[in-house]
Amino acid sequence: MRDVLDTIKQWRRAGKRMALATVVQAEGSAPRREGARMVISEDGDMAGSVSGGCVEADVIYQAQEVLKTGRPRLLRYAITDDMVWEVGLACGGTIEVWVEPLPEITEEGT
Repeated sequence: MRDVLDTIKQWRRAGKRMALATVVQAEGSAPRREGARMVISEDGDMAGSVSGGCVEADVIYQAQEVLKTGRPRLLRYAITDDMVWEVGLACGGTIEVWVEPLPEITEEGT
């Protein structure tokens, strides 16, 4: 979590817009538990992890859409026999990830 906070501070100083992805539910053999976070810049850079690499590429894509629309999204990732070649969790667990835009901070701190 510390590296995510440090990255947010650094990107804010650079004037980058960001989205925050947070695991809000994890079931079964999920690679990360509730509270795991990843920050994504408008450039597609990221810090942190929500799944140890299984779904990060899709979360980055979804975060870009959140930044375009300004509307948060709840994403659900799981694995079934039908999903073998789709984005999902190979470990057999299920996670839900909340992706929201981080508010921009002005000089007054608002």
